[in-house]
Amino acid sequence: MTAPPVGRVTALERRLKHPTSGAPALVAYLTAGFPSRSAFPDLLRSVAGVADAVEIGVPFTDPMADGITIQRTSRIALEDGVTLHWILEMLGSVGRLEAPVLLMSYVNPLLAYGWHRLTDRAGEVDVAGFIVPDLPWEECQPVRSRIEGAGMALVQLVSPLTPEPRLQTLCAASRGFVYAVTTTGTTGGEGNTEGIADYLRRVTRHSTVPVCAGFGIRSTRQVRQLAPHVDGVVIGSALLEVIERGGEPARFLRDLCEGSSGGMGGAGQRGGPAAATP
Repeated sequence: MTAPPVGRVTALERRLKHPTSGAPALVAYLTAGFPSRSAFPDLLRSVAGVADAVEIGVPFTDPMADGITIQRTSRIALEDGVTLHWILEMLGSVGRLEAPVLLMSYVNPLLAYGWHRLTDRAGEVDVAGFIVPDLPWEECQPVRSRIEGAGMALVQLVSPLTPEPRLQTLCAASRGFVYAVTTTGTTGGEGNTEGIADYLRRVTRHSTVPVCAGFGIRSTRQVRQLAPHVDGVVIGSALLEVIERGGEPARFLRDLCEGSSGGMGGAGQRGGPAAATP
C-alpha cells in the first residue's frame, strides 16, 4: 500500500537525516532505462536496497547540467525507447522499494506530459519528489504549489555562486533536501570538495531540511571531506560508469559508505569532527 501523501516528504527527510550506514546519506542517481529497459527494474531494486534515496534521471536530448557520462547513458536510454510515461509505468509495476525515489528532469519532458497528469500519476507510484535544474525560482511557484499540494517535494539547487539572499530563499523553500552543487559547470568531472567548507556551512545554516552535496563526487576521500558539513552526498556519474563497465553498483555504493564512515564519529551530522584523511 502506498504511504499517505503527507508522509512521503517527511520519510525522505528523515531517511537523509538519519542514514542507517553510519556514513553520510547516499542519494544514488540512475539514468532511467539504462543500461536497458529490461535490466533497469532489477538494477533499481538493487540500488534502492543500499542507497538512502534514488534519483531517477529522465533522459533528455538537450541537458544543461549533465556531463558526458549522463549524456551518453541518456542517449542509450532514449534509443531504447525510454520515455517519462515508461518510467512512471515501470515505477507502478516494480513493487515497493526500500528507498524513496525522486525524479530528476528538465522542464520540457514534464511540460509535454502535463503537470496535472504528472503529479497525479507520480503520487500514485509513490514518487517522493522532483529535481528540475532548469526551473528558475521566479517561475516555479505554480509548479511548486502543484507538486507540494500532491504531497511531494520540489528540491532546490544552490551553488557556490548563489548570492546570499537567494541562497537563503532557496534553502527556505526547498523540500526533501537542498541540493548543494559543489562546483560550477556540469556533472561528472572531479567535484570541488576542497575549500568549500564555508559555502556548505552557509547552506546548512539557512536550511531546515537535509543538505546533500553533488556533482563530481567519485571517491571515499571526497565523501570523507564532505561528511562534517552535509547530511549526504549524491553519487551519479561514478555509479553509472560502474554499471557501464559491468561492475556491481550496490557493492560500489556499499564500499563507498563503509570506506567513508571510519574515523568520523558521526558522519552526516553537521558540525561534527573534521573528516579523516586517507
